[in-house]
Amino acid sequence: MPVVSVSMPAELIDRLDAHATEHDYTGRSEVVRESARSLLTEFDDERLAEESLAGVVTVFYDFGTQCVERRVTELRHEHDADIAANDHSHVADYCVDCFVLESDLESISTFVGKLRAIEDVETVDYSLVPLESIGQLQDA
Repeated sequence: MPVVSVSMPAELIDRLDAHATEHDYTGRSEVVRESARSLLTEFDDERLAEESLAGVVTVFYDFGTQCVERRVTELRHEHDADIAANDHSHVADYCVDCFVLESDLESISTFVGKLRAIEDVETVDYSLVPLESIGQLQDA
């Protein structure tokens, strides 16, 4: 198996090592491999591939990092056709951007991936709902 060198903050390495120990992994490499597999298959849901989706995406980053805020705003404009609404708020020492999207899986996946790729973004979370499934339980 090829060896890959990856740079990361010491705090993240400590968390990887603790996770490996707590969950009986053979080491941090196994945790990184599982994380990579999970990330790469995250949007591989055949059930959602042909659906029109509603998505809610939240982004957290440190308050006062103007370069991050600028890049998030640029992405908002790049994906304007998919974004139904967005809000910028402050929670503790963080900026929080919340986006509501209406689009297909590929477009939402691309948007989430680009947000995650921004240096100094702390976390990106999302939730997806197939639009056709809304209200089906009430009709039954």
